[in-house]
Amino acid sequence: MGEWILSETKVIVIPEGKICDYIDSKFRKDTPEEYVRQTIEKRLVNEHKYVPAQIAVEYILRLGSRKPRADIVIFDKNCENQTQENIKLIIECKKETVDARNGKEGVEQLKSYMSACPNCEWGMWTNGRQKEVFRKYINAKGQIEFMDYNDIPSADGNLDDINRPKRTSLKNAYDDNLLFVFKTCHNHIHVNDGLQKQSAFFELLKVIFCKIEDERNIPAPLEFYTTSEERSNPDGQLTVQKRIFKIFERVKKKQGKIFDANDEIKLSARSLAYIVSELQKYSLLNTNIDIKGKAYEEIVGANLRGDRGEFFTPRNVMKMVVEMINPSVNEKVLDSSCGTGGFLVTAMTHVMMKLEKEFADSIGIKKEEWDNDTLCVFRDKISEMASSDYFGFDINPDLVKATKMNMVMNNDGSGNILQTNSLLPPHEWTEEFRTKLSEGLGIDKAQLRNHMTIGYFDVIVTNPPFGSKIPVKDKNVLEQYELAHIWVKDKKKGTWKKTEKLQSSVSPEILFIERCIQLLVPGGRMGIVLPDSILGSPGLGYIREWLIKNCRIVASIDLHADTFQPRNGTQTSVLLLQKKRQEQKDAEEKSGNMADYQIFMAMVEKIGHDKRGNPTFKRDKEGNEILVPDTSSILAQDETADRERIVSHEQKKKVEDDQTPDVPVIFAEWKKREGIAW
Repeated sequence: MGEWILSETKVIVIPEGKICDYIDSKFRKDTPEEYVRQTIEKRLVNEHKYVPAQIAVEYILRLGSRKPRADIVIFDKNCENQTQENIKLIIECKKETVDARNGKEGVEQLKSYMSACPNCEWGMWTNGRQKEVFRKYINAKGQIEFMDYNDIPSADGNLDDINRPKRTSLKNAYDDNLLFVFKTCHNHIHVNDGLQKQSAFFELLKVIFCKIEDERNIPAPLEFYTTSEERSNPDGQLTVQKRIFKIFERVKKKQGKIFDANDEIKLSARSLAYIVSELQKYSLLNTNIDIKGKAYEEIVGANLRGDRGEFFTPRNVMKMVVEMINPSVNEKVLDSSCGTGGFLVTAMTHVMMKLEKEFADSIGIKKEEWDNDTLCVFRDKISEMASSDYFGFDINPDLVKATKMNMVMNNDGSGNILQTNSLLPPHEWTEEFRTKLSEGLGIDKAQLRNHMTIGYFDVIVTNPPFGSKIPVKDKNVLEQYELAHIWVKDKKKGTWKKTEKLQSSVSPEILFIERCIQLLVPGGRMGIVLPDSILGSPGLGYIREWLIKNCRIVASIDLHADTFQPRNGTQTSVLLLQKKRQEQKDAEEKSGNMADYQIFMAMVEKIGHDKRGNPTFKRDKEGNEILVPDTSSILAQDETADRERIVSHEQKKKVEDDQTPDVPVIFAEWKKREGIAW
């Protein structure tokens, strides 16, 4: 194991195929079980506030002549003698394919370990999809019995919070834990309620909405909870169901755009109590937006992905595009193929940070010190911003619903998320869509006459569906677009000329480029993900010529071939465009000369994951992965331990090999030099 210095930071090299344990810093094989164990270890430290010194990994137990290893054991904080007699809690972690009922590796194995440790009161078994928690007790006959519990206790040992959390005890989810919880709940519904994946997903979302509504219902005490006793008997499960149904009635009144008045939660009382027990300890309002977004978009992607060329954009690429396009407060932002809403949530989060700073400066109080009234005023401002400035269109009604939910979950406002085929001529848009769009834009719907009168958006960020499998052939649709015509190349001049004749079929992404430009105000700007063929194929030169005539091409970012893997290997780029004003186009036409300008170009050679979708990490010159201190870890301080004991448990993490965060920083410098104001 070598060590080298990088910017004054101590870096440790990881051998191939190994990971560094979060608790004891030992190298262990990188396996599916290990992923589950590392996620649990982070939760123990960051959510449950256990000190690493009281946790042991791969602890050897004595069971008669056998000496099995327990995955994780926990002792009392001040325990001097970490022997089997002093173990308080045992956790067994398995890979996803092992079932809890498995005779050899299921919950019975955990119970046998607990029975062999006289003072062990708690146990947890998990495979990342299922989770079982037990509390051991001795019955009246002196026999060991196990009671199902919602969760293991936190370091302070307070059991009230397990059964009925208070606002002050809600925890922020950390790292992949929320995704873990969402998957566990979704899997539970899928298996126990016999629902198809998609239906199971929407039922889970209804419960998530109840959780958010309950958190927002300040200052009333939380009602979204189940005690362990309620969860484990049919009568108690019905009590929980009644409580949640009551919250859902409030949700339906507030979220009329998402739920119908006669919508119901269709889960069995048993399943509902289980899901409540999994979600109740977290604060969905205060958990970091990136963690929520990742969990939400992954579970949406796994359950709602259609066959219309829908490949959802990775979060790091969305972040890069939004930071480069830099939307501002009061600008109207659109994603014309919004999918799960990732681009809109990212854009809105970007603007919220600006709004938060403005708001804090104007009242002279830092956000951490805002009281409930101030928070409510700020949330109202965000809801107002969402409903007036954020728009999303998608052809898939399920994705429209998922986007609305994503907006509410992350930003407290569902914006104007509308279902439509946005490539249709505006006079063929449905009455409902035209009405809602004109209301959102604050215009008379008679103004939405045709493709020349729809330019109302300052910023567009989008990843349109692409592919020759879903071509557009309708003459009625094609005639709105110059790019749907046949273009002929003048070989001498090397320029293209549009003919009056239409092509018989056109890939949707080509039409989306032109539709997005039509939707922008003059001077408006757009970040769009496109297949490289549009930018490089000789036969599509007319598209590039049309773009140069109608837009300033601000930037072109070449993305790595694995960006959309594991589902799609299309080579893509991001284009940043600014729509030219009419007077600029007229002047260029008159003089016969295009304005000369620089274009920012970059290649993202490292995207943070490989073609299978697994994360990739930075390596040293010898090709070994490296570790650096993890500053995001919220380590519980061990008051009793001496300084050395704390240092020996300094948390380490791998560094994702991702260049997307670097691009906006370099672009901002370039923009300054070029005098670009936004």
